[in-house]
Amino acid sequence: MTTKRRLDLPRRLGGEAAGTALLLAAVIGSGVMAERLAAGQGAIALLANTLATVAALYVLIEVFAPISGAHFNPAVSAVMAWRGELPRGELLPYVGAQLAGALLGAWLAHAMFALPILQLSTRARSGAGLWIAEAVATAGLLLVILRAPTGRAAPMVAAYIGAAYWFTASTSFANPAATFGRMLSDSFTGIAPASVTGFVVAQLAGAALGTALHDAFEPRRRSAGRRNAIERSGEPADAPAGPATAEPFERP
Repeated sequence: MTTKRRLDLPRRLGGEAAGTALLLAAVIGSGVMAERLAAGQGAIALLANTLATVAALYVLIEVFAPISGAHFNPAVSAVMAWRGELPRGELLPYVGAQLAGALLGAWLAHAMFALPILQLSTRARSGAGLWIAEAVATAGLLLVILRAPTGRAAPMVAAYIGAAYWFTASTSFANPAATFGRMLSDSFTGIAPASVTGFVVAQLAGAALGTALHDAFEPRRRSAGRRNAIERSGEPADAPAGPATAEPFERP
């Protein structure tokens, strides 16, 4: 890791924490609002929650991609570290920032809606169907991120997550940090602590599957011209593409 990148790490970790916090505030807060206004109509509440999440995710990726890469997701960071897109020594700090952001985002949503700040969800989400759904949702997310054409990751990721809210039985958490944050909210989008382990295991398995599918479609470690906002941690989305290489990406 270069000295410049090492000195820039606090700024990038701040971007990951802030982006994840705002994402969780959007997911949980829109769920609270939707449940209050939907008068018991679950489909309407889920639709409202979906639209808010899609819009927030698109904007947050565009805003934070030039700062930190806009992972907001330990599974994404783990894959990028595996592929050399994120220095492996930065993986744990990235995950720590994402988990801290998820915690703060849940608390922020509660504060905005005058709810008790400290909560644990009582909404059980368990079973083989939900675990398969989480694996599918996360595999698709990683495949979209890795295959997205240059500069198209934000709308493609947002659109995929919006669709996966509806075609997966789990409503597509697809993110261990989001799962952690949602565990801390006894609301429409919550998940009980006892259900978290199964979800996270399924998400990590899905991330590995999505990466394997990408490599099967394009065996090269990295493809010139396929640089998107999420892959390149902390590099502007409009940076010029370099030649294909299997070495970790760094600039002096």
